[in-house]
Amino acid sequence: MSEFSIVAQYMPRILSGAVLTIQLAVLSLFLSILIGLVGATMRLSKNVFLSGIATVYSTIVRGVPDLIWMLMVYYSAQIGINALTESMGLGSFEISPFFAGVFTLSFIFGAFFTETFRGAMLAVPYGQIEAGYAYGFSKVAVLRRITFPLMMRYALPGVRNNWLVLTKATALVSIIGLDDMTRIAHQAGSSTQLPFLFNMISAGLFLVLTFVSLRAFNWLEKHYQRGVRQGVSDE
Repeated sequence: MSEFSIVAQYMPRILSGAVLTIQLAVLSLFLSILIGLVGATMRLSKNVFLSGIATVYSTIVRGVPDLIWMLMVYYSAQIGINALTESMGLGSFEISPFFAGVFTLSFIFGAFFTETFRGAMLAVPYGQIEAGYAYGFSKVAVLRRITFPLMMRYALPGVRNNWLVLTKATALVSIIGLDDMTRIAHQAGSSTQLPFLFNMISAGLFLVLTFVSLRAFNWLEKHYQRGVRQGVSDE
């Protein structure tokens, strides 16, 4: 059997794994952005208790390798949950690999987005926020029409970098049994004795995702830069 026919045989499964990888990444991105917005707001809060919790969360999570968090959530947390449920007579409980992957990635990258959004919020000129209140805008209107658009202008480079790192971090879910693109490609390479070929296919699909993501972020940056005068060279 030729290499082409072998690849054709496994390609539908690899593509289905790629779809699962994208679903995992997008859902994790959405949840981590929500966590990051809450964490950034807490970090900038004048309440020492709230600010302290967000600071500890951001510092600890970013200081521990992603692999350790993945193993802790899927294995250690499951052992603890089962011990609790069995003591209550509820029987054992199994954490879904997909749920564990989404939860762990959201938990990890929520810490990175916390710092990204905190820096972006600090970069927003407070005078423009005061101007919104002076025009009679409500707090919600100021947040929606002034703070958020200006914050996103400063946050987008960090959001883009976090997203690119997150997409590659999805490969970690393969160690907990989720049939994502990385796991399926590895299994195909092992069973056919063509590990390099299938790993290159997996790498190529990640590069396609990266290319599409960069194009999307370029569009977003142009959208949020509308009305901003770009620097002009003195030459």
